[in-house]
Amino acid sequence: MLRFIATAAALLAALLAAPASAYWEYGHETVARIALANVKPSTRAAIDRLLARQALLETPSCPARTLPQASVWADCIKPLGERFSYAYSWHYQNVDICEAFDLKSACKDGNCVSAQIDRNLKLLADRDVPVRERVMALAFLTHFVGDLAMPLHAGDKGDLGGNRQRTNYGLFQGKRTNLHSVWDGYLAERAISTPPSLVRRYGAEEAAPLATGTTEDWSRDSWEVARAAYAAALGGDPCGPPRDGRFDEPAIAGQVEPARQQIVKGGLRLARLLDEALG
Repeated sequence: MLRFIATAAALLAALLAAPASAYWEYGHETVARIALANVKPSTRAAIDRLLARQALLETPSCPARTLPQASVWADCIKPLGERFSYAYSWHYQNVDICEAFDLKSACKDGNCVSAQIDRNLKLLADRDVPVRERVMALAFLTHFVGDLAMPLHAGDKGDLGGNRQRTNYGLFQGKRTNLHSVWDGYLAERAISTPPSLVRRYGAEEAAPLATGTTEDWSRDSWEVARAAYAAALGGDPCGPPRDGRFDEPAIAGQVEPARQQIVKGGLRLARLLDEALG
């Protein structure tokens, strides 16, 4: 019995130590699958042709043979060191949720996620750009649209996208995690796994309101969701005195639908951009 308890405790500790991989893979791949289900046939064929050349990236440990694989390529290459270190700050933009929305100051010299969506869209659409660069642009674009849909990549309180905002999560009552990990991991997994499936063809009337706008519009949208995420964790005022957050079951249940909507927005927005660049 003691051995069983020790084994169970070790397993629980391991699960608590690494929850964030759910969004890094599950969320990004779901965004990519929604996009594939909603692009034009000609766009899908163009995606396949480009990704058939993914060997040009020379990252064998980080394949990008399919759009779901390409969606996590930008995270996969992080351990490759100096080769891709220039892209580290492209995954997020820390716009203060307790101040008026100000994207410009959070995106100096284009080193933020929304600016890199715009940049890689242009590279992908330009047929004069070398194939290798267009394949890389496709992978970056797919990943960054997913990143912008994750609200803690779009707004924070000077706490590294919620990484320093301590909170519990449901039955894990100890302050063992943080707000970023909740949205990146536990909540994302629950939201995406909740029926019905998010991966389907969306009708034009349903898709248009979610896919329209610019990257600045999408940045403001995700920033507003980030503010609501802090409010949910903190039980009210997201900008009050520093304190630990709390996600009990009602708070979690209330965040499932917003989390699902962010994934859908990411997929439909990516589909629109891919059609613009390749369709």
